[in-house]
Amino acid sequence: MTATTDPILPTRLEDLVALFDVRPTDVPTPEAERAEALSAPKFGTVFTDHMARVSWTSADGWKDRRIEKYGPLQLDPATAVLHYAQEIFEGLKAYKHADGSVWTFRPDQNAARFARSAHRLALPALSVDDFIGSLAALVRTDIDWVPDGEDSSLYLRPFMFASEAFLGVRPALEVEYLVIASPVGPYFAGGVQPVSIYVSEQYHRAGPPGGTGDAKFGGNYAASLLPQLEAQKEGFDQVCFLDAASSTYLEELGGMNVFLVMDDGTLHTPELGSILEGITRTSVLQLAEDRGYHVVERRIPLAEVAAGLESGKIKEFFACGTAAVVTPVGRLAGATFDHEINGGEPGELTMAIRQELTGIQYGRAEDRHGWMRRLA
Repeated sequence: MTATTDPILPTRLEDLVALFDVRPTDVPTPEAERAEALSAPKFGTVFTDHMARVSWTSADGWKDRRIEKYGPLQLDPATAVLHYAQEIFEGLKAYKHADGSVWTFRPDQNAARFARSAHRLALPALSVDDFIGSLAALVRTDIDWVPDGEDSSLYLRPFMFASEAFLGVRPALEVEYLVIASPVGPYFAGGVQPVSIYVSEQYHRAGPPGGTGDAKFGGNYAASLLPQLEAQKEGFDQVCFLDAASSTYLEELGGMNVFLVMDDGTLHTPELGSILEGITRTSVLQLAEDRGYHVVERRIPLAEVAAGLESGKIKEFFACGTAAVVTPVGRLAGATFDHEINGGEPGELTMAIRQELTGIQYGRAEDRHGWMRRLA
């Protein structure tokens, strides 16, 4: 079933797409090569023929909206982003439905978060119209790259960076916005499997409220890489970070929000402030409420989590994000505890929400909240 409501009406979407000048590549990928790439796509390794691009200067604002050949960027060694990390990004997917149409999930929310991240990093705000128009223009240009395999999609990566060649410490006066696209297959190639998580009490992904923790900013992800490597050496799949102020409260994984399903029928998740306000997170909260669960956003002490796993008060633990959607956690460990969750198996609510959410995204379930937006 597909959604029929749009905050940006189809006729206006056509006008937004028309703002982008399509400059076709002179070396399109041969059909056979593209078909091979789509037969077993791997996350972020193969890219489509084109990219969307818009330039900004402090004098002229946003200009030169275009779709151009995918390729390397030419940057001056003094380009500001290389020295001061003034950049942001987003992540969302385009899904091919059974009728051949292509849709995306809550892009207006990604656009709003992109604007908030831009504000925090002193970058110019991109309008919702330009954000969604760029997605639709790129998808329509490279529509043959949208896979139609089971749980496959076209991953879209909008990003913005300071492109001015200048070494002074101030907001850049020149900025580039781009969208690139990569066909991806199921996140769990062998089916959904619970992951193991190690709670880091030594490292933090971001600072306390007032820092950049609630912005989708590359520096937060770079800060997560070392503890991630150390956890993997100990046999864990992911790292869960604590708050930077006290190393006491759960925050999030390197790229996913976390949830606890309690034995009293409530669903708990860390409150916003220094964590990313995930689009999937917000959607999970709504779907849980639809099922009659009382959802609680609060500060969750690690000590309470360890005790709850020991006593059985915590029945399920899962993470969520754009790439994996909903990921069951089968083991959570820290410096003083190590607990298996739900017998190491995916939880009932975890899998029910995952199934409903992916059903909505792929047009197999009713989109009663009007979350899907047609791109092509």
